[in-house]
Amino acid sequence: MANVRPSGQVIYKNDERVVLVTGGAQGIGHAIATSFVESGARVISLDLGDHSESTSSESKIETLRCDVTDTEACEAVIKHVLGKYQAIDVLVNNAAIQPVESYHPIHQLDESVIRRMTDVNLLGYLRMARLVLPIMLQQKSGVIVNLASGQAHRTAREVGVYGPIKSANVMQTRQWAVEYARQGVRVVSVSPGAIDTPMVRASLEAQGGEASLANRHPIGRIGKPEEVASAVLWLASDDAAFVTGTDLEVDGGLGAFGAFADPY
Repeated sequence: MANVRPSGQVIYKNDERVVLVTGGAQGIGHAIATSFVESGARVISLDLGDHSESTSSESKIETLRCDVTDTEACEAVIKHVLGKYQAIDVLVNNAAIQPVESYHPIHQLDESVIRRMTDVNLLGYLRMARLVLPIMLQQKSGVIVNLASGQAHRTAREVGVYGPIKSANVMQTRQWAVEYARQGVRVVSVSPGAIDTPMVRASLEAQGGEASLANRHPIGRIGKPEEVASAVLWLASDDAAFVTGTDLEVDGGLGAFGAFADPY
């Protein structure tokens, strides 16, 4: 049976939160979904495909097919989740693409690639936030976590679309945080360095292997999805109740080192 907080927000036994994770089928998104399940949350993973990674927590993750570029599909998912759980406590905007064909100077990029990346990586975050925010405002509580990137803060050659969009994700975080802070909604972002995910593996194959990328991080390796998930879990928790509008770099010291790209 559900209980109700004084604010009107519906909660469940053991204070289980209702968490939406976009792009939850693999990589960082899957690690985030799994970590929330293990913390006791009710997790809904949204993705274009089925889960390709298996964990002991898998059966506790509700997986729904959803394209974040399709407004009607996003609306249908939110309606389903709200009807089933009567609340949405956390939204993790994680779904993003960085296709191999995007690794070119912008004058060599097909406009279809630019539009697709913008629709997923920037407008996808906006679509989901616009649908979830009215629910959180009615609850007078909620957390939105936007996955940005180290490339939001420092650039490299041939990422002229991905980097600026990720920088915009950080500014989305700040703007929404200021807009909704006094209405009980926190908004934060995480900027990972290079993390061992299928998307990064694909880019490594296109750019010549892992060793040089690992060496750019002072820690001497690329990160693990679970390390990003731990940061997201903390930011979404009550332990971070005084944290909003903040971007946390989970990057093995890359930001302190100050160089994402190899020297010319």
